[in-house]
Amino acid sequence: MYITRHMEQVVTRLTAQYPAIMLIGPRQVGKTTMLEHLMAQEGRGRKKVTLDDLTERELAKTDPKMFFQLHKPPLLIDEVQYAPELFPYIKIMVDERHEPGDFWMTGSQIFRMMEDVQESLAGRVALLHLSPLSQSEIMGYSSIPFQVDLPLLTERQEVCAVWDTREMYQKIYRGGMPALVTGQYENANIFYSSYIDTYMERDVRRLSERIDSLKFLRFLRSAAARAGQQVNYKGIADDAEIDQVTAKNWLHILEALGIVFLLYPFSNNVLKRTVSTPKLYFYDTGLVCYLTRWTSGDTAMDGAMNGALLENYTVAEVVKSYQNAGQEPYLYYYRDADAKEIDLILERDGRLFPMEIKKMASPPKKLTRVFDLIDKSPLQRGTGAVLCMADKLGAFDQSNLIIPIPLI
Repeated sequence: MYITRHMEQVVTRLTAQYPAIMLIGPRQVGKTTMLEHLMAQEGRGRKKVTLDDLTERELAKTDPKMFFQLHKPPLLIDEVQYAPELFPYIKIMVDERHEPGDFWMTGSQIFRMMEDVQESLAGRVALLHLSPLSQSEIMGYSSIPFQVDLPLLTERQEVCAVWDTREMYQKIYRGGMPALVTGQYENANIFYSSYIDTYMERDVRRLSERIDSLKFLRFLRSAAARAGQQVNYKGIADDAEIDQVTAKNWLHILEALGIVFLLYPFSNNVLKRTVSTPKLYFYDTGLVCYLTRWTSGDTAMDGAMNGALLENYTVAEVVKSYQNAGQEPYLYYYRDADAKEIDLILERDGRLFPMEIKKMASPPKKLTRVFDLIDKSPLQRGTGAVLCMADKLGAFDQSNLIIPIPLI
């Protein structure tokens, strides 16, 4: 069963403008599936070649000119990071042909190939990031980048169902990997175990000089246990019995592979007492549940990580809403030396929109007091919000909304 991706419209629009499109993201999130779906609708006779095929990979690396004699544009090149030797030849063809949409490319090892892409295809390639499915995609809703905007949220409430807490944690536990969401695989434990062994560890091994499988798994579990928290390299390193340099290197690799992302603190010259350490989030909460050994949505809901899981899910959904529109989200959190914190801050159109994330259906207004912490910022403060388990959109006052998390 194919699930329509929100990024389809972005790819179609950019194909008419750019000669090359690069779609990056972790393995198994549906990059190739989405592009194959668009190929069937496109009607241009685009062909696909995957560099997972060792014969094609060897040809691409050793004789790129012959590769393109055999595979002419319009072309989809899957897992292009395996043959960066292709990029100079793609540049030559782009400059000669001036044909929009000639090359679609996918890649899952992001930082290894980005230097080659930026050197060879600067100004010629549109770069997009595809993550695991968002809940809007799973539910079949349309999506726009999330905004703390009452009219927009009111319109969205007309078409979006709102779930209770138990349903929410079922969705958190299931995550957004297409193979699990569509029912292709039923056992999440087997899927994620194979995913780590087959893809993540193999990719990290290619990008890191040495890796001990058991230590890497302990590292993953330690990182997942800290989802929604400030990054603690020493704690992760101690748990995995590795040094901090290795812990930092492996975490950066996970970020480059599109498994995790970091949320940086908001600060400026006025707010001098803010911390500098980023917070850690996973794109897929199903993977977090697997790594931290929750066996069901109910146990996750009642367990010690319930707040962190909800925060991770919420922040990831906001990030995906921007990525799926081909936009970069300007998101931060706030924490100062007195441990006063704002969970999420969205910067948009010169204003700051502060948000708290809570596992409660009737949040008290006092939660919005922390929003005053950013009043000294030179940027104007926009509408604040508590993202929570309320059953409908509401407001504390004119400046602070109550937003059900399913409306993201």
